[in-house]
Amino acid sequence: MNAPNQTPTLARNITRISHLDLPGAGQVYVAGNHAYIGHITNKDGLATSILDVSDPKKPKLLAQLPVGDPNSHSHKARVIGDIMIVNVEQNMTAIGRKADELPKLRTTLRAALGREPTHAKLAEKLGVNESDIPAVEAMEKQPYDQGGFKLYDVSDRTKPRLIAHHKTHGRGVHRFDMDERYAYISTEMPGYIGNILVIYDIRNPAKPEEVSRWWLPGQHLAGGEKPTWPGRQHRLHHTLRVGDRLYAGCWHGGVRVIDVADIHKPRTVGAYNYHPPFPEPSHTFMGLPEPVGGRQIAIAIDEEDHAHSAEEMARRRGRPHGCLWVFDIGDLKKIQPLAIYEVSELDSPWSRAAPGRFGAHQFQEHMKGGDTLVYCAWFAGGLRIVDIADPIAPEEVGYYIPEPAPGKVAPQTNDVDVDERGLVYIVDRYNGFDILEFNKRAA
Repeated sequence: MNAPNQTPTLARNITRISHLDLPGAGQVYVAGNHAYIGHITNKDGLATSILDVSDPKKPKLLAQLPVGDPNSHSHKARVIGDIMIVNVEQNMTAIGRKADELPKLRTTLRAALGREPTHAKLAEKLGVNESDIPAVEAMEKQPYDQGGFKLYDVSDRTKPRLIAHHKTHGRGVHRFDMDERYAYISTEMPGYIGNILVIYDIRNPAKPEEVSRWWLPGQHLAGGEKPTWPGRQHRLHHTLRVGDRLYAGCWHGGVRVIDVADIHKPRTVGAYNYHPPFPEPSHTFMGLPEPVGGRQIAIAIDEEDHAHSAEEMARRRGRPHGCLWVFDIGDLKKIQPLAIYEVSELDSPWSRAAPGRFGAHQFQEHMKGGDTLVYCAWFAGGLRIVDIADPIAPEEVGYYIPEPAPGKVAPQTNDVDVDERGLVYIVDRYNGFDILEFNKRAA
């Protein structure tokens, strides 16, 4: 564990209590005295870490679970009671989905050329190096089949026990929500393009049972639907349940409100899409359980795209960054944006560092504080705490920007959660786990 050494000028109203050099993470979820961390890469073969945070000054590592497959990662984890779910998703590689495209491309080129296409020609059309083609062909012969989610018994946090690995399809499961009865899974499924929602009954965690599905019109290719967008631009990122509604971030398709009063028949009851003109995709959408300022409110947050080079970062200058949105959802037929909140590039010394991201990513899901504070993970902008007590004028009341992970050009704060004590937990995409304390009185 590292001693706190945060530069004062990079924090306002927030103090770091402790820090651990844990591998990069996609999600941190806190329940009671335990933190569950889903790790974002498979380079260490690590899926999930479980920590005892009863003493926030001395977090204690209790257990670490392996991914168990070199082609997969498990970067999300949630726990209800003694049941933990982690996702299983295919690693992102340079080859990507090229194996899916290869059969059709080979047939097309064979007809056009009157012979078998060379590796050079296949590589040219696929947009990969010629040396990558043998790997693409190998993947074609043995496609990825591990995608899905795993359920664990964590009644003994030091010895999690695998109950089941439920497989879905394609690249598998990305993000999800859960409660005591259901898991709301964002996954690829046969016959659809892009992730859709599949709801499972998990009362018997050894045998999850599919209850229903929801998708955007145009995703169900096997049902005769035709998308009006290129590729997988419109797809489900994930949903969050509040009451009898699910709130869905749908990437470049904007946001949706789904009625699940009848869990067997999810139906869309509200929609709003701000693409274009805003370029960053809709990551997370969440309704607030109580009115704010006399309005029924929902919030959404974008995910900033990755800039792979300084040149690419320079080309983006002047383009709006990913931001936080506040919506009035009192009339679901006419959802109205009330305000946006974004962080100025002047507010982080790493706002233009590349490769990396500066802009929004995720906020704390299922707000536990009973107040109007939104805790946001902002990549190179660190943690931003935004008060939406006045929903048409969001106000930043605190921030904390950690130092970059060793060997990296910028911090990449990826996720955030808040416990019942009001302590804040953040993880970095590359390395780092911090427990923070927010001074509400100073704010």
